[in-house]
Amino acid sequence: MAEGEKSPDGLELSKKWLEAADSRAELLRYLKEQVPQIFCLRKEFSPQEEEDLMQSRLLYPLECFLFGEDPQEGLEKLKQGSTSSQLCGRVFKEGETVYSCRDCAIDPTCVLCMDCFQDSVHKSHRYKMHASSGGGFCDCGDVEAWKIGPCCSKHDPGAATAMVTDECALEPELYERAEKLLRVLLHYVTDFLVWEESFDLSAELQPRQKDNAYYCVLYNDEHHSYDHVIYTLQRSVNCDQAEAQTHTALIDKEGRRAVKRGPLRSCQQAKDLIRSNSEHISLQPLRVEILHAAVMAHQTFALRLGSWFQKIISYSAGFRQAFCQVALEPNTDGDHPCLISRLMLHDAKMYKGARKIVHDLIFCSMLMETESKRLFAIEFTKHYKQLQKDFIHDDHERSISITALSVQIFTVPTLARQLIEEGNVIKVVVDTVMELLHEHLDDSNRFFFLGYNSDKFSRIQVIFHDLRYILISKPSIWTEELRRQFLEGFKVFLGLLKCMQGMEEVKRQFGQHIAVEPEWEAGFSLQIQLRHILAMFQDWCSSDDEILLLTFKECHEFLMQCNNQSFRKEATDYYMCKHILHVRPYKVSQEPVSIHLPISRLLAGLYVLLCKTGAIEHLDNPESYDYMQLAEHPLRCVVLAAQVSAEMWRRNGLSLVSQVYYYQDVKCREEMYDKDILMLQITASKMDPNHFLMLILLRFELFDYFNGSCSSKDQDELTQWNRLTEEMLYLLIIIVGERYVPGISQVTREDVTMREVVHLLCIEPMAHSSLVKGLPENESHETGLETVITKVSTFKKPGVSGHGLYEVKKERLVEFNPFFYHYSRSQHSKAEESQKKRRSQEGNDKALRPPVPPAFCPAFSNIVRLFCCDIIIHILRRVLQRAAEDQATHWTEAMIQRALHLIGQALLEEKTQLEDRTVEEVTFDFSLKARRIGSEHGKSVFLLLSKIKALPSLEAQKDMVKWVLQMFEIVKCLREKSSPTASMSVETTKPEESAQDKEKAERKRKAEAAKLHRQKIMAQMSAMQKNFIESNKMLYDNMPDSGTQGEPVTTSDSCAMEQRELCVAVGPHRGSTPAEREVLTCILCQEEQEVVAQAPAMVLTACVQRSTVLTQCRGKILTNRADGPGTSYPLLMPPELAVGTHTGSCGHVMHATCWQKYFEAVQNTTRNRLHAELIIDLENGEYLCPLCKSLCNTVVPLIPLEPLMFNYENAEIIGQHLTMPRWIQILSARIKGLKSVTQDNDCNTEGNSADGDAMALCGEGQPDFRSILSYGVQEPRKFSDSIAEMLVVCATTVHRVGLQTAPNELCPRVPLMAWNTCAFTIQAIENILQEGEKSLFGSLQNRQLAGLKAIVQFSASQRLKSSQAVIQRHFTDMLGVLLPVMSRKNTPSLLEVDFFHLLVGLVLSIPSLYQEEAVDLQPSAVSSAYNHLHILHLVTMAHILQVLLSSTDFSPVAGGEETEEVRAAAELYNTVSQHTGRLVPDVSGSSVAERVRRGIEPFLRCAALFFNCLTGVHPPEELFSTSVTSQGQMEALCSYLALPSNVFQLFQEHRDTVNPLMQRWCGSPAITKALKGKIQTVRYPRGRNRLIDLPEDYSALLNQASHFQCPKSTDDERKHPTLCLFCGAMLCSQSSCCLSQLDGEDVGACTAHAATCGAGVGMFLRIRECEIILMASKTRGSTYPAPYLDDYGETDPHLVRGNPLHLCPERYRKLNQLWQQHCILEEIARSLEVVNVMFAFEWQML
Repeated sequence: MAEGEKSPDGLELSKKWLEAADSRAELLRYLKEQVPQIFCLRKEFSPQEEEDLMQSRLLYPLECFLFGEDPQEGLEKLKQGSTSSQLCGRVFKEGETVYSCRDCAIDPTCVLCMDCFQDSVHKSHRYKMHASSGGGFCDCGDVEAWKIGPCCSKHDPGAATAMVTDECALEPELYERAEKLLRVLLHYVTDFLVWEESFDLSAELQPRQKDNAYYCVLYNDEHHSYDHVIYTLQRSVNCDQAEAQTHTALIDKEGRRAVKRGPLRSCQQAKDLIRSNSEHISLQPLRVEILHAAVMAHQTFALRLGSWFQKIISYSAGFRQAFCQVALEPNTDGDHPCLISRLMLHDAKMYKGARKIVHDLIFCSMLMETESKRLFAIEFTKHYKQLQKDFIHDDHERSISITALSVQIFTVPTLARQLIEEGNVIKVVVDTVMELLHEHLDDSNRFFFLGYNSDKFSRIQVIFHDLRYILISKPSIWTEELRRQFLEGFKVFLGLLKCMQGMEEVKRQFGQHIAVEPEWEAGFSLQIQLRHILAMFQDWCSSDDEILLLTFKECHEFLMQCNNQSFRKEATDYYMCKHILHVRPYKVSQEPVSIHLPISRLLAGLYVLLCKTGAIEHLDNPESYDYMQLAEHPLRCVVLAAQVSAEMWRRNGLSLVSQVYYYQDVKCREEMYDKDILMLQITASKMDPNHFLMLILLRFELFDYFNGSCSSKDQDELTQWNRLTEEMLYLLIIIVGERYVPGISQVTREDVTMREVVHLLCIEPMAHSSLVKGLPENESHETGLETVITKVSTFKKPGVSGHGLYEVKKERLVEFNPFFYHYSRSQHSKAEESQKKRRSQEGNDKALRPPVPPAFCPAFSNIVRLFCCDIIIHILRRVLQRAAEDQATHWTEAMIQRALHLIGQALLEEKTQLEDRTVEEVTFDFSLKARRIGSEHGKSVFLLLSKIKALPSLEAQKDMVKWVLQMFEIVKCLREKSSPTASMSVETTKPEESAQDKEKAERKRKAEAAKLHRQKIMAQMSAMQKNFIESNKMLYDNMPDSGTQGEPVTTSDSCAMEQRELCVAVGPHRGSTPAEREVLTCILCQEEQEVVAQAPAMVLTACVQRSTVLTQCRGKILTNRADGPGTSYPLLMPPELAVGTHTGSCGHVMHATCWQKYFEAVQNTTRNRLHAELIIDLENGEYLCPLCKSLCNTVVPLIPLEPLMFNYENAEIIGQHLTMPRWIQILSARIKGLKSVTQDNDCNTEGNSADGDAMALCGEGQPDFRSILSYGVQEPRKFSDSIAEMLVVCATTVHRVGLQTAPNELCPRVPLMAWNTCAFTIQAIENILQEGEKSLFGSLQNRQLAGLKAIVQFSASQRLKSSQAVIQRHFTDMLGVLLPVMSRKNTPSLLEVDFFHLLVGLVLSIPSLYQEEAVDLQPSAVSSAYNHLHILHLVTMAHILQVLLSSTDFSPVAGGEETEEVRAAAELYNTVSQHTGRLVPDVSGSSVAERVRRGIEPFLRCAALFFNCLTGVHPPEELFSTSVTSQGQMEALCSYLALPSNVFQLFQEHRDTVNPLMQRWCGSPAITKALKGKIQTVRYPRGRNRLIDLPEDYSALLNQASHFQCPKSTDDERKHPTLCLFCGAMLCSQSSCCLSQLDGEDVGACTAHAATCGAGVGMFLRIRECEIILMASKTRGSTYPAPYLDDYGETDPHLVRGNPLHLCPERYRKLNQLWQQHCILEEIARSLEVVNVMFAFEWQML
């Protein structure tokens, strides 16, 4: 039925339903009939047919019912009345980029989609970008999510109103109809999504007769891999691989798939087979069910209805309200929850596709309305515990679980507060955790995680995120109800902490090592989850004094309940220095101790908050608190860490070391270590200082040691005591000195961060990301770094590599504390080292003085009394006494260093107090007690200091001791109110100085002696080394011996000086070849050798690769067309240079024999290494250069320049005879003769007429076959066998790689490829020089120059290794392009040839014409000079013509005077126009001259490089500098190449020869076509290729990627958009939808693209990952940092940090150079060499 016939049907149906008494029953009756007919039951429809049928038969009538008229008309009316929603509400797909604003977001979960962000104010703020994990939605328009700028320009309604609910109300009857329809359909959908009957339907939908049609449906799970499922399906339901793959992909995406349709029995068989086959592989079988076709049909339609609801809701806010009302209305019979709750509670049982539909529905309906959101939140909270339990047992990820919606509700501040007040959501969440963790409680009601299930545990941890969301924004106003419920929740939370207090106790192992490492990660995971929650609870408490007091009391009560069982023994008295401490004995080293004390730590935090807010005064009888008991556990914890550090717990294994590491690490320390220190500071402020110190000595197990009542000879025990003493002194330094906590002293959070940053930067200059890692984050992942970083440091920008670094400002260094308590051990020593080094560089002493700390707040001011008590003086005296006695085993330098620091701290404190108050008011009397003589040993601290100053073993601490003594003097003077005397410092230093001088002289003498000894040994070693290398050449890998290793060493420059005036490389006036001796050192055996043609070969490492760097038609790759034997490429290179063969070298030289041994050794060793084949492809002759590790695949033999005997008079005489016409005649005769001699049958020789033609063309005086020899011949060069062998090695590699064929040294194309690689490499080098705006000569690196010379000489010598007949034939074919008489029928026209390749080929192959049967001959120097001259002239003229023919737009040049050049140009242009029949537009001669000059310049530059390397003639000075004008450069080029500076003169000089040729050239049919525009031609000068332009701001690229649609797939699954930097194509990488076949293998989009775009080499930017991929072949690639940096000069792979990124032009330029210099392969090999991969990454799948 056609669409038109359907319409009235729909309207009539809807009327019928409307008029029916029970429209629900009518509707369901209709669905009962229609749904099974369309879906699943009758015949299989194509998806499109099914869609159309559903639209016309089901959805259209429903829409008619809804609107009561034609839906189109109803919609039009709606649109007129409604306004668009202010909320964006876009639901994110996985991997989509989202943005958060660090300045304005209420919390980090507030995000914007790409489009809203681009149009918002936040674009100019400090934003962050990251990839969404899927499931969230865009918060644009939500006023509660943003401090400012809640709407982007699209969603801004003009006035910032909150989410309005009653806006655009529908007409009452429309609303009523909507409600009615949605109620029926939503019930229908809900019923089917939670339907659990497989065979039957509800009574209303049960069909009259039941067909025997069933489906076997396979469901997704997370246990079985793709391959398992594919394998099982192939075995069970007889489908092929492709079909099984399709099924599996859809099951993974949708959650289920029918894999078989048929009668019940066959489905049952399939089900059993699938279960049994999948059980073989993994213990759990796949979930398979059999569904009746009707059930399947209704379920399918229910899902489609879900999407239809979304469409309807999007029409109008009224429909959305109707939907929410229906979904949330309580059920009439009361015991059933509302529809949406039914769906939520069934979520974990639904399959993926159904879940996604439900979640999307919730997003677009309830979460878009304030009131509905509130009601939904209440429902969600009501069922929270059940939903979380279901999630724990569900095996799907959280992103597709209903529990993931918590972030949408709990993060809304007003909602969170309502939920606390109405549903006590804190209690609900914590109860849920407690219930789920209940199984892990031990007998004493503490957690014990042995043998826990990590997957389940990580799911439970996610629940803590919800608690964090609820606490994100603390309330500004507390209501009574909020207080009550919050306290209730807090108590439950304390219950959770109580189960953690003292959990997982450890006991020190004696005797033997622990057998099984105890489980510790779970406890710390909990701690890490709780760290922000604990901080947030404290933050909430601090915002209300009443709450703060109540929570403190609660916390204390809970702690008292925990602490009642912590001792085994009764209290006893301890005596020291006439003080008595009454305390229970306890030894950390012998009894159980736990690192988990969350309640003690929370109490410490709350206490400091009480002091900070001043609420401490309202605390009832604070004296009743037993502070010693409060400090007991934190002190044990600190002692445990100290003992672990002293290696007393070695036998307890790694688990304890790890726990102590985390305890003090930046991730946990704020709520662990720092709070323990706080608790000790609280106790120190409340207890008697002597008692406090005695307690510390007791717990450190040093009490007897310091009492003098125990001594030991046991070395281990002494070491332990020393280490513990160090740790104990360190703890005292911390307790007294660490005051940077708001509440302990008057500092702000900013001061704290500043101090952290200063101390991190005192270790070394750091990058921004390293600083962030070293700072603790708050709940919003902020560290506060940005606000302080500029105050404390200066930024150094990065170069082309590396990253920006921050350096600490000089004036901040006074804050440096060497015993900063957040330093790890290694950081402490690094910082100390670098600060001492800095001080000595600045000429200061090396004393690292303690910084002046801020003053304690009144509540903590008693802590400083620790310095004045008897015990500390006693401790210090004992420590210094030990050093003074100088018994090595009884003290350590670290101990003294800490003691000195403590004394310094005390003196600074005293000095500060004396400066602030009068002497009488100051009770702090450390200096007096320190000078007092002790009772037992009679020495005071002060005297002991003076004594240890002279100890040689304390040399390093001398400066510190000096400073401490000076401080004593200063304090003494302050007390006596006199100025410090200078005498004190002078006297003490005098006797030392003389001793010092003696010491210095002695040291100098020793140093001299050592130096002589060292030189002697080095000489011996060097001799031995040489010997060793001789005997073990192959083991040798890398010898950094001589500076210019392997670079050519030139010996004489004098001859070059003499020939300076003859700077001509071509023709009879050519300069002579400088007679340089080249002596090189082999990098393997270190022996020197001169490069001589007859000597054993020296070779250069080289790498041959295909390249598209110069292409003019990117994306098209040449195939070697075989129209005739060797006609087109590679014989003639087309001008597009679509793909060339580049040979580059790293410039390192070896003997050929050394290389062969090395290569064999590499092959033998590499075969035994696991991943080596990833780096080097042995089959294709690859190896890494022994010295610089560059990737190479061949070697180029070094061939010296041919020494030149040039007779200038002779040349003059010959020149008069050998004009160009004559030269052409002689060549023609020789070629014709050679053809008849070789009887070349396989060559289509033309008839006599053509030869006659040639003669006619060349005038009279018929030359004969051997005339060519009469102008001078000589013997060809002789090469040693090894050079000849290396010539073959190199040529076959070039041929194999360039043509991608099997190696075959006899192939006639071998010499062609050698000439091609020579030409292409020169063109590539000229391109690099032009790009870099460098001079043509003198600016190449040595390695490039050495490589270039070697390649030219190698190509020139190639003819000696090939059959002369083959080369003669190649010469003839190439010459055919210039002399049409010799051409064949398929010789290309002028426009289809690259003339530089042709020039190289002709110059290097012409000597083969001199070959005679009996003797090997080659042209003499004079003959060669003329050959070169005539070839160059001919080729240049042809190229000029090529430039003219391909030019259409002649830029008008401002009228200059009519020069000779301009006239010649105009004349030539006219001639060409006549020949081609092109009408002459009004083109001025000057514009023609300009165009030709610009067009042929690259050709002339390449020719100059070529002839320079071929002949060695020194080029003119002008070509060595870039300052010469382009006109001057051009003239220098022309004179060097023996061309007239006005190139048009050539056409006049050779008019007779060239005019007939021009006529023939222009008459070619290909040229006629090109001129008519039928064929694309290349313009000259050719376009220079660069990498594509990238946008400056990275978010623009992300935007581009977000709109990228994969061409081959329609689904919205996550894609990896990847940008080709060569051509700008956007590809879909790493995705099965874009796999294609390449050489019979499946490859990903990038690999396939690189094959055509870059001849196998690729450079791609993966946009979402923000990294560059370099690819070199199907199996080789590497990542490389993207050229985008954040404001701190760092790259951000995978957008981990998410800071705004901007393009760094220097880095992008470097990437461009990497490509143009053909270094991508080298870069990949280097990176693979560094990264040791065990398993190969499948680059070809990218």
